[in-house]
Amino acid sequence: MATFVAFIVVAVVVVFFLVVELAAATLPLLIVVTLVPPGERRELAEVLAAVDHGRRLRLWPALRAAVRARRWRDDRWS
Repeated sequence: MATFVAFIVVAVVVVFFLVVELAAATLPLLIVVTLVPPGERRELAEVLAAVDHGRRLRLWPALRAAVRARRWRDDRWS
């Protein structure tokens, strides 16, 4: 019985980490698709790519940098 409980605990932990990894991978895409106007997606993608060279996107720092860049661009053109 103890072996079965240990197996279930390990399975739950593995599934939890898989779900977290999938959410971390899809959250940036969902934010871009739902919140960014189609005409600005390419520019946002370029800024995010320039800000974050890591294998895995660190979402919030990269988005904050993208917002700063957009505000700077908007201030410069107004």
